[in-house]
Amino acid sequence: MKKRLFLLDAYALIFRGYYAFIKNPRINSKGLNTSAILGFMNSLLEVIKKEKPDHLAVAFDKGGSVERTELFADYKANREETPEAIRLAIPYIHEILKALHIPIIEKEGYEADDIIGTLSKQAEKQNYQVYMVTPDKDYAQLVSDNIFIYRPSRGGNDVEIWGVKEVQEKFEVQNPLQVIDFLGMMGDAVDNIPGLPGVGEKTAKKLLADFGSMENLLAHTDQLKGKLRENIESNKEKGILSKQLATIMLDVPVTFDEEDFAMSEPDFEAVGRIFEELEFRQLLQNFLRTYQPQMTTTPPPLTGNKPTEGQLSLFTQGDLFAQPQVMSEKKNSTNTPHFYQLADTPMAQQLLLQNLLQQTEVCFDTETTSVNALEAELVGISFCWSAHKGYYVPFPTDKAEATKLLETFRPFFENERIGKVGQNLKYDLKVLQNYNIEVRGALFDTMIAHYLLNPDMRHNMDILSETYLNYTPITIESLIGKGKAQRSMRTVPLDQVKEYAVEDADVTWQLKNVFKEEMPKVNAEKIYTDLEAPLIKVLAAMEREGVNLDVPFLKEYAKILDADIAQLEATIAEQAGESFNLASPKQLGDILFEKLKIDSKPKKTKTGQYATSEEVLAPFASKHKIVADILEWRQVQKLKSTYVDALPLEVNKLTGRVHTTYMQTVAATGRLSSNNPNLQNIPIRTPRGQQVRKAFIARNPDYVLLSADYSQIELRIIAALSEEHNMIDSFLRNEDIHRSTAAKVFHVPLEEVTREQRSHAKTVNFGIIYGVSAFGLSAQTNLSRSESKELIDTYYATYPNLRNYISKQIQFAQEHGYVETVLGRRRYLPDIHSRNQVVRGAAERNAVNAPIQGSAADIIKIAMIRIQHELIRQQLQTRMLLQVHDELVFDVPKTELNIVKPLIKEAMESAFNLAVPLVADLGVGDNWLDAH
Repeated sequence: MKKRLFLLDAYALIFRGYYAFIKNPRINSKGLNTSAILGFMNSLLEVIKKEKPDHLAVAFDKGGSVERTELFADYKANREETPEAIRLAIPYIHEILKALHIPIIEKEGYEADDIIGTLSKQAEKQNYQVYMVTPDKDYAQLVSDNIFIYRPSRGGNDVEIWGVKEVQEKFEVQNPLQVIDFLGMMGDAVDNIPGLPGVGEKTAKKLLADFGSMENLLAHTDQLKGKLRENIESNKEKGILSKQLATIMLDVPVTFDEEDFAMSEPDFEAVGRIFEELEFRQLLQNFLRTYQPQMTTTPPPLTGNKPTEGQLSLFTQGDLFAQPQVMSEKKNSTNTPHFYQLADTPMAQQLLLQNLLQQTEVCFDTETTSVNALEAELVGISFCWSAHKGYYVPFPTDKAEATKLLETFRPFFENERIGKVGQNLKYDLKVLQNYNIEVRGALFDTMIAHYLLNPDMRHNMDILSETYLNYTPITIESLIGKGKAQRSMRTVPLDQVKEYAVEDADVTWQLKNVFKEEMPKVNAEKIYTDLEAPLIKVLAAMEREGVNLDVPFLKEYAKILDADIAQLEATIAEQAGESFNLASPKQLGDILFEKLKIDSKPKKTKTGQYATSEEVLAPFASKHKIVADILEWRQVQKLKSTYVDALPLEVNKLTGRVHTTYMQTVAATGRLSSNNPNLQNIPIRTPRGQQVRKAFIARNPDYVLLSADYSQIELRIIAALSEEHNMIDSFLRNEDIHRSTAAKVFHVPLEEVTREQRSHAKTVNFGIIYGVSAFGLSAQTNLSRSESKELIDTYYATYPNLRNYISKQIQFAQEHGYVETVLGRRRYLPDIHSRNQVVRGAAERNAVNAPIQGSAADIIKIAMIRIQHELIRQQLQTRMLLQVHDELVFDVPKTELNIVKPLIKEAMESAFNLAVPLVADLGVGDNWLDAH
């Protein structure tokens, strides 16, 4: 049997790993983005575990391809700069590979594919089977009877191995070497290989079928017709150049040495130290299972002043691998002593209640039939007030009997003296409200606590348990499955449910102990107690209340939009001279850039198609009516599908209302987020979009909607924080701040400010908060870049303290690593010292913006808490329905308007004392549009 050599393309796997986590990056407690390292290591360990290779090496690019750049100076010129997170990951990956005793192959002036190509052919001659581990299709040209592409698994798909047959089928070629011709004909937008104009994937395959090679094609262009012939004949040199650029070199000065590439035992201690620094606890287990499958490991308990035995401190994680440790099993329910009891008889439940009433703080967790709290029925409740101990109370299926059982525990849940601990408590509170139980007492939500400690990390319980307790909880999928095969929790054997449910409460209780110790150290305790904890009940009430939706209105409006869409499609077809699929980027690109030639140098995507995103097309809208119509068509389509058609489907069958979910732990600035459905994104800027707001209506004819909106709160905050007296004075005189700014920067009397001048001033006012540049301002206005620069310079001359404030904020962030809101909420900025100017610039803009946006978020939360308190205290029927960042929407009985309007206005305007007065504008109407 032939020996096997595995050669990994490092950067291909690193980039793939990094972007796999791009929507949910892996950030450790030190603020380091570890996505690229984790992604690469997952691929490496997968290969070692599955394939158990005899020989393995990892190839890195070093300095780019000198030969290709000499051939074509613009080779790879379009590539964006490597993300900072990847640049920082490379030294760690090198260090890990050295500890694993895996050879790193790199050669100045050569790319990894050239190194791998050379080594593959050398090893093949030594009777090896070679597997090139990469997602890159370019390697297909190297495939032979003994050389294969090994594409690691991704997104649930299994590993793919491409041999000669697979390459022949995928590229429709006779010989893998023809892949070079295929790539040369098509070109490559990513590597900036020009290719033959007008030749895409389909055409390239046809040309190869007809001519067999680039050279034969270029020698027989007389057999082609029309535009294709013209394009190829006038670009023959480009075709030959493209084939050269696409050819993987096989003569790199590297040598395959059987002994050097042989797999050997890693330095376990060194790997452990690196993984500990990176906080790769789960990956450590994977590594140990891979190299020592008969054993797994758990790091030894920390010593000294730590939360509890076996737990990890939040910010300081001790040297767990200073000495070699005896391998032991990973901590989980099967190997960790615990005492979880069933309380399934009246006597046991009464004893449990007596125990609960003696505690000062208890963690509880509900098990239910649905993730939708409004529809969920109780399956059981678990309780814990001491690590590794707890109780589970199963509930009957019958709602009346379940309600009766829950009455037993009402004295506990409604006891103000006993603090309640949970993970995502808002859900549990809403479920218990289905049974008329109002949870009272101080609330400690571990999800929110961790969000305040480290807002950029994930906050789900399993991740927190792995990270801070070194404990792997039982997964819900192991009980009820997932997808179509998922079953109800009621069908799971009671003993299994007990173990799962009490473990949740136990883990949450232990996390509470860790987080409570850390919160005072980072100034998070006060903002949790005063703001986030009281807000839980406010949001729970809003979510249960929901909002009324005029479904018949939306159905009629859908017909109007359908007519608008049809009219736009007809107009666009007329301008294009033909009908085509507007939803097809390829067809659209061909029409705009080949037929109508709206741009002489159109941009292309990585797949070689013309780029047709809004960002690309927007600059052409003023010059070409067809582009403006296409963008309008897209807007109408999105409006209809996202809102007009989708919102009626969100109406709850039980209540007849739409119920969003507000999330406190998503936006790092402290802003609330809304989903299922997102009611914070309902359009307002276009006439068509405004009609959607018209569909949100009052409860009945005796009610109205009231909208209360902070007036320019972010500008008021920056004026106060910067102590910019010119801006403060304008607010104190109750002037229109944008008109006032325009008068100052354009040197005209206030009453003579034009509409355009006010618009420019407004753009600058808000742009300053987000770090607008002359280029950015020019893109948002009709001003030239020089005019934009002059306007910004004049603006700072008018408001000099703003520039000082910006400089001070950046300096503070550089010195402390974070910035704070007026209430002390911290936004950590790990990239503030980045060597990458773009990355550092983004962190600097956040240093200015986060305290402003975050302070506005904190202030409206204070107002919400105060308003809700007053509505309850005065026993009013008014209900808070929606929060849209700076705006609150209420359902108000007409008879309460005179009471509620001053109550809401005073609560919002007195929420926080700034040097600039807060102003809330109130409006009333039968629907949200009229009220706003």
